[in-house]
Amino acid sequence: MTVLENDYLKVSIDAKGAQLSSLINKATGTEQMWQADPSIWPWHAPNLFPIVGGLINDELLVDGKAYPMKRHGFARLSEFVLLKNDDQSAVFSLPNSENTRGLFPYRFDFEIMYMLIDNALRITYKVINLDKKTIYFSVGGHPAFNVPFNKDEKYEDYYLEFETDEKLTTHLLDANGMFSGETAPVALEGNKLWLTRDLFNKDALVFKNLRTRQVTIKSKNHDQSLSVEYPFFNYLGLWAKSGADFVCIEPWLGCADTANEPKDISKKEDIQKLHVGHVFEAAFFISI
Repeated sequence: MTVLENDYLKVSIDAKGAQLSSLINKATGTEQMWQADPSIWPWHAPNLFPIVGGLINDELLVDGKAYPMKRHGFARLSEFVLLKNDDQSAVFSLPNSENTRGLFPYRFDFEIMYMLIDNALRITYKVINLDKKTIYFSVGGHPAFNVPFNKDEKYEDYYLEFETDEKLTTHLLDANGMFSGETAPVALEGNKLWLTRDLFNKDALVFKNLRTRQVTIKSKNHDQSLSVEYPFFNYLGLWAKSGADFVCIEPWLGCADTANEPKDISKKEDIQKLHVGHVFEAAFFISI
């Protein structure tokens, strides 16, 4: 486990999936990350690469060939190499290998960089094209945050505050996690989305046209809060396991397939295109 710490935060990162597993607010002692109860949902903050969401028949189509690929990709299940770290930063790498090329036929290096900056943790995804052709991929975060923050509170005491006024429309998922092609409005109270036990009964809320680039978890009872800022990500997912005491705020570049519409990776929605020798970077921030 790699530990980073400054005056505001103490974080822990697991080499398996380069997954953020703990984020402690040092002023209050609050553990902000869901602690991966295996009976409910056994993850903290999986990193999604080289796809986001699910694929029809769990197959990735590349140049007419199908490759096996489970939901959210293989990075979250892979052992990363710690390239370097100090008290307040760490860089993890997942290089391509014979194994990855059997699933995703490109030569690449995928790096995840963590850096503490005062009361914020910056998480940067970096993809390097080491191939002799253009490569395509999706990438995203899936951090799960404890709600409520304190033992004497209820889940329903909390809300998600959007940075700007929005008319929220979620893109609906079917029973297999594919987009159905249908949408539905999501009611806000001003710019507040109150957390309820039935909010995610129909799976994640997926937003594709938000102006907001920051969502904050707040309580009606106190001033403690946690924000996720995602200036470089086009889509946002919100999700929680039914009845669980957490909420996921998920910045995405890419998304699931639409039912009955299999597409080559180069044609997938919001796919990222990286030319030979080029480097991609996108960061999001978790702050208290």
